Amino acid sequence: MGKPQFFAAVMLCGLGIVFSAHGQVTSSDYPSRPVRLIVPLSPGGLVDTFGRSVAQYFSERLGQPVVVENPPGASQAIAAEALARSDPDGYTLLIGTQSGIISTTVLRRNLPYDPLRDFATISLLFESPLYLVVHPSVPARSVADLIRLARAQPGKLSFATIGTGTAPHIGGALFMKMAGVEFLHVPYKGSSQAIADLLSGQVQLMFEGGVSSLPHARAGKLRALATTAVRRTGAMPTLPTVAEAGVPGYEVNTWFGLMTNAGVPRTIIDRLNREAGDMLRTRVKIR
Repeated sequence: MGKPQFFAAVMLCGLGIVFSAHGQVTSSDYPSRPVRLIVPLSPGGLVDTFGRSVAQYFSERLGQPVVVENPPGASQAIAAEALARSDPDGYTLLIGTQSGIISTTVLRRNLPYDPLRDFATISLLFESPLYLVVHPSVPARSVADLIRLARAQPGKLSFATIGTGTAPHIGGALFMKMAGVEFLHVPYKGSSQAIADLLSGQVQLMFEGGVSSLPHARAGKLRALATTAVRRTGAMPTLPTVAEAGVPGYEVNTWFGLMTNAGVPRTIIDRLNREAGDMLRTRVKIR
């Protein structure tokens, strides 16, 4: 995929533009059976937690079960390929992520699908910052402390991610470049495994979503040093941003969207888009 296609993918996925690669087919009886929702990461993390909330809401609104499947691996390419190979009937949906749709496409040359050709975006669902959290054994109580420690021990501190090219990986890589430090990258298949090793001290730090990191920070099992957002968050208003804590200009956010097969009739995509909009207005709050 060249640069024009990459930027087109960013525009289409990031803004939640609705499109269909095939004709206008009316499906007034949709859905008449259970719907499959593919969540591209393992159970327990931010994406899975939010995906199950989406499934519950859509089950209520569509009058059919929405069944969550978690096929992690290959930087979310396994999940994306499952969508690309599905029948274009609206019965297979995907929680698409910035890292899975954009980063994986850029970093891997031989994917068995093309996001522009094979996918249809239903709706942007939410954007979220990450939080820089460390194990309590790490003798750093601020971003400045962490930078000093890392410079004194290049490559000794390890940071967990949910795979190469994912938002936590990008967050850590950008931090290393801008702060002039070196961490050891330890990739996992999902947040639950990464968080488990972080809690046990097998790895020392992580750039992770608030759903899976902040409860542990509030309980004292992890230490939150900063948020990657451009400004402080409502979830942790006393926590500084990475930029204000010692790395000026640093900012990392990630987006998540709802997608389906490009051959799905426009009438079905429009229906799902309306339901997603109602869900975001009435029930879902992500910070």
